[in-house]
Amino acid sequence: VKLLGTPAAMIDNAEDRMKFSDMIDEIGVQQPRWRELTSPESALDFAANVGYPVLVRPSYVLSGAAMNVAWTDDQLKACLTEAATVSKEHPVVISDFIEGATEIEMDGVGKNGVLVAAAIHEHIENAGVHSGDATLVLPPHNLSAYTKERVRDASRKIVQRLNITGPVNIQFVAKGTDIMCIECNVRASRSFPFVSKTMGVDFIEAATKSIMDVSTEDMNLPTLETRNRPKGFVGVKAPMFSFTRLRGSDPVLGVEMASTGEVACFGESMEEAFLKSLLSTGFKLPEKNILISVQASLQDEITHCAWQLHELGFQLYATKKTAEVLEKNRVPCTIVGYPTEIDQDTEHPNALDLIRNKEIGLVVNIPTHESTRLADNYQMRRNAVDFGIPLLTNLNLVNTFTDAVYKHKREGLIGLEPSSLFDHYTKESDDDAWTNPSEFH
Repeated sequence: VKLLGTPAAMIDNAEDRMKFSDMIDEIGVQQPRWRELTSPESALDFAANVGYPVLVRPSYVLSGAAMNVAWTDDQLKACLTEAATVSKEHPVVISDFIEGATEIEMDGVGKNGVLVAAAIHEHIENAGVHSGDATLVLPPHNLSAYTKERVRDASRKIVQRLNITGPVNIQFVAKGTDIMCIECNVRASRSFPFVSKTMGVDFIEAATKSIMDVSTEDMNLPTLETRNRPKGFVGVKAPMFSFTRLRGSDPVLGVEMASTGEVACFGESMEEAFLKSLLSTGFKLPEKNILISVQASLQDEITHCAWQLHELGFQLYATKKTAEVLEKNRVPCTIVGYPTEIDQDTEHPNALDLIRNKEIGLVVNIPTHESTRLADNYQMRRNAVDFGIPLLTNLNLVNTFTDAVYKHKREGLIGLEPSSLFDHYTKESDDDAWTNPSEFH
């Protein structure tokens, strides 16, 4: 069978976790500490050496199937069983999971091992949320020049080593001065349409031309050296979920993909583009009351967001432990009872009653692996979805949301009524377009 584009052996080198990790070490690109899974004992030994959490990664899977983060020996054993079932013929790799790291992606087009098109974008959520469920920002707003140069250098090396011709997506995590590659997909990623629209050029067309050995010189492609695209606006891609149709499912994000769609919006600032994209998914801005319940380790961090929301005039409700911290930090709030205490706690209004009666305009519930009130957290999240109440379950998203709403309320962001891409094209002048006015851009 004649295969167009990247050779089959190179695709295997990218998809086979052990071959890829070996290759990354060979070409001098940094990656998290890793080991091939040969036995449960070997995996437990690795976890004992590097410390929890660890990430279990099967080969040849899509959407993060059977990929799991383990925080304990028992969790790791369960993850290993699932991964081995999904990836029977190919290696399973266990690696150090980097907490609090920023996730970065490079979408590009290669031709004979050289990148002819490239775009670097960042996730708002920290590493640990599947890239298909993450909120993407292009151009990246929080990456240092050093971080971006490390991503560029690693991308060049990987594309050259795999002799890529056609589409490629490379994923990185960054923390401090550690810029580590975690994955390379030798295919068009689900962010290709977003990158194409935001950068003003069709990456799939470029990939097809490269595969067919047709010149792309007339396409005005952005490269790793391009610094001024997009210019004058920011693109944000937000995921869409179908939790309302999946009765009983837990609407919380992890390393396995859960989203069933996505929407992208442009704005003059990151905050404007973020709010537009969020509103375009059906999210409604709260008008008055917000319920907050977060794990103890996050309560000091959530205080800053809570204070911003209080300053904007929102009435805050919080479950007991969260309320104790907010009150200690001088953030006014009303204590609510936990869902499982609906019959025992008659002193305070119950979180479930407030959600079901639609007295709450936004639920902020952020669990971690340390959470003990699992049933309470689940019921708040699930009932928010079932009763059509906007829900945020990620601290970085909450931070970005509160900053964006604060800017909107205080400075008056304009254009928050999202328009379609075709409406945008109608208003766009010929001088603003990257391509001929009649062509895709």
